[in-house]
Amino acid sequence: MNLPRRIFIGRAASAGLAAALPAALALPASAQTASSAHRFAPQAGDWRTFDLTTRVDLPATTSATRVWVPLPSVQTDWQLPLGDHMTSNGNARVVADGAQGVRVVAVEFAAGVQQPFVEVVSRVRTQSRAGGTGGAREDASTLREALKPTQLLPTDGIVRDTARKATQGANTDEAKARALYDWVVANAWREPEVKGCGEGDVKTMLETGNLGGKCADLNALFVALCRSVGVPARDVYGIRLAPSNFGYKQLGSGSANLSGAQHCRSEVYLQASGWTAMDPADVAKVMRQETPQWIKRTDNPLITPIYQGLFGTWEGNWMAYNTAHDVVLPGTREGALGFVMYPVAENAEGRFDSYDPANFKYKISAQQLAG
Repeated sequence: MNLPRRIFIGRAASAGLAAALPAALALPASAQTASSAHRFAPQAGDWRTFDLTTRVDLPATTSATRVWVPLPSVQTDWQLPLGDHMTSNGNARVVADGAQGVRVVAVEFAAGVQQPFVEVVSRVRTQSRAGGTGGAREDASTLREALKPTQLLPTDGIVRDTARKATQGANTDEAKARALYDWVVANAWREPEVKGCGEGDVKTMLETGNLGGKCADLNALFVALCRSVGVPARDVYGIRLAPSNFGYKQLGSGSANLSGAQHCRSEVYLQASGWTAMDPADVAKVMRQETPQWIKRTDNPLITPIYQGLFGTWEGNWMAYNTAHDVVLPGTREGALGFVMYPVAENAEGRFDSYDPANFKYKISAQQLAG
């Protein structure tokens, strides 16, 4: 496969950062004044309430079978979970992983159940994010967790070396985050053929030079790079609930079936602004898939608004499940998962393929409520 070269970055955050960027990313004067008929300007206060329904239907069980359905477990100033309801012909209960705040509906089916199913309805309120959390002081233990390596996100070796090169000349946490956001947009790319949201194996991506992937790959790359140079960062695993209000078809879900609408975002903790929204993966997605032609420049009028906007904002047509890595599901007989934002099931033969909702049959849908 021919791998694409650097994508042209059309704007730098500051003169200091622009000076630190490689020559291939130098900023043309035209990019600083690029005008666009397109707009991407999410604003806080656009609260909406959704019912998210996840229905899992399994074939008749031939051995003990377990199912886990993720629940919205993030409660912040931009998301408020309002409760969950479940129905099943198995033994269903709400449980937590006991370590990272992941909440799931866990269901156990005995062998011989003919039509095993579970249906979970979660009600949640969401709003867009614009800027950070106001510089609110974060608990020190939370920040330490947001600097740790994980199984798929190491922070030493090639990861740290790459981040140090990308942030050369950046002396503040915001400048480092900006440099790494630009580096990911410039060097990584959306690869539509990757299954699901990808795996987020950052070390392998950097060692092979294959930086193509989807959201769980590209945003994991950004998070690992940030952590490796001392900027607290975390992935936020969730799902798109509704179309974008700004006309970008790739930034929302227009389908009644959301089984493929999972989306991982990211955020960094900045001393001046607190937890701040980021999503370089969605910049790459719009570049690659918004039009039939792959757009490789951020000063393109279609790309500029989202390239600028997704550093510090995101739209509230999306819901977060959790921010966890290396998750051991309660009651599992298999290993840890890199992340949880899909239904998961396993039986005596092993774990089902969560990226294949046609064969591991599940359907996800969302309804926006009035008022």
